[in-house]
Amino acid sequence: MTFKPNLMLRDGRQMPRLGMGTWRLGEGLHPRAQELAALRTGIDAGIRLIDTAEMYGDGATEELVGDAIRGVEREDLFLVSKVCPQNAKRHDIERSLDATLGRLATDHLDLYLLHWRGAIPLEETVECMEELVEGGKILAWGVSNFDTDDMEELASVAGGEHCVVNQDLYHLGSRGVEFDLLPLMRRHQIPLMAYCPLAQAGRLRGDLVGSDAVRQTAAAHGCTPMQVLLAFVLRREDIIAIPRSSSAQHVLENFEARKVELTDEDLTRLDGEFPAPTRKVPLDIE
Repeated sequence: MTFKPNLMLRDGRQMPRLGMGTWRLGEGLHPRAQELAALRTGIDAGIRLIDTAEMYGDGATEELVGDAIRGVEREDLFLVSKVCPQNAKRHDIERSLDATLGRLATDHLDLYLLHWRGAIPLEETVECMEELVEGGKILAWGVSNFDTDDMEELASVAGGEHCVVNQDLYHLGSRGVEFDLLPLMRRHQIPLMAYCPLAQAGRLRGDLVGSDAVRQTAAAHGCTPMQVLLAFVLRREDIIAIPRSSSAQHVLENFEARKVELTDEDLTRLDGEFPAPTRKVPLDIE
């Protein structure tokens, strides 16, 4: 199936399906110039979607993104950031958003997410998100790290139907969302925004990249094992992937993964080594 670069959100806007994540960037783990080059290389190559969060580096990551996008036409970008749950309440959320906008040097976000569930009632957070949309500082809102019961609760809240995405961990080695969460989200026309699609978190990455199924699939397509992992996530038209990389070369390799079209034979091979769940499993976060 030919890769479709965008999907339509519930509000009618087009959102890119392949972007750049920024978790752990801007924290001094790599030279800042190297990280800036990676982000700018992606933008120059045509990647429009950039995902970040106020929590990342205590704002340093948003500042890095702000530097990377300086001089880029705002309409050429799709910027996403996330608010910490303790700030997702009246009198605090707009202050957090303003700080985010300041660090990104922009006047609005294309999408603002609640980073994870906290003690603030969903009703209050949704009300605040709706007000931010009305004020024009965000164009839409969504959630992150929400499981099936969270999404069901959200649907029962006034205004909850305006949630446009749910961002969760999803990769070949972590397929729990396929059992019940993805079907629920599809019924509500809410796409999944997959973070860590290359298994950057946790201890599974080596097992995935080194697996016979992944390596055989990569050889069949003349691509890298990492590109197979990304192609697996992108095989569904209602999933967005935001791989993170501090390397310009790896960013370009990630972008090229959109050209890898997995066959039924490939998927059968991958399923054989990393089967889809047959029961409910806890939502992975790393």
